[in-house]
Amino acid sequence: MEHQQGSDETTPSTHDHGPRSPSPSPSAASTPAPTPTIPQVSLIGLFVAALVTAQVTAAKVLEFSLPFALPVTGAELVLPGAALAYALTFLASDCYAELYGRRAAQVVVNVGFALNFVVLVLVWSTIAAPAQDPAVASEFANVLGASTNIVIGSLLAYVVSQNWDVLVFHWIRDRTGREKLWLRNIASTASSQAIDTVIFVSIAFAIAPLTLGVGFYPGFEGVVGLIIGQYLLKLAIAVLDTPVVYAIVSFVRSRNGSGAVEAST
Repeated sequence: MEHQQGSDETTPSTHDHGPRSPSPSPSAASTPAPTPTIPQVSLIGLFVAALVTAQVTAAKVLEFSLPFALPVTGAELVLPGAALAYALTFLASDCYAELYGRRAAQVVVNVGFALNFVVLVLVWSTIAAPAQDPAVASEFANVLGASTNIVIGSLLAYVVSQNWDVLVFHWIRDRTGREKLWLRNIASTASSQAIDTVIFVSIAFAIAPLTLGVGFYPGFEGVVGLIIGQYLLKLAIAVLDTPVVYAIVSFVRSRNGSGAVEAST
């Protein structure tokens, strides 16, 4: 009896010696959380950085001189400052969808979409806060206050264009199978970017400035010029980013193939 009692007393003491972390629950031990890879974090970081940059730079209207004249716009190409940043979000999401699956990419896109509200709240709370220098505060509000119409336009444009992108992507995939990724990428991106551009520019540079009094209204011809200029850049990127997507995907898989999966949806 004494030996049995001693055994019972010494058994738990073996768990008290040496540094030990708390034992995980059976469910946690059976399904450990996967560690994000550097490519995953990099692509998500690129997406979020480009998305936030687009919100705060779109109010600036860019103008480039062309060596030839275009219909409506002439020899001047006018577009919002966020055109390149928005295009990078599609590049990042395309790479992420190809490497980790379309469902995973949709999670990234939808979370980024929701974070636009965070940007809006942070910008306007900073504008509303008391300022030490009223002159600086006025300039601050004039510059960043315009981002409100940008966020409103991008929110609606994202909802419509992303759903259209999924519809066209799968419509082509049902007819081509897993082949011709370049065709799915170009066709879905080019068409969804057209919808995105019309909705975004119309709201951000026409409807919101005229109804809410925020942002800059360049007139009807200016709005049409912004739509044409921004879409021409997006169309060029939609054509050029397919080999970039292939290059990034090939590089990631060659360095860490186990961290990437074939997109099944």
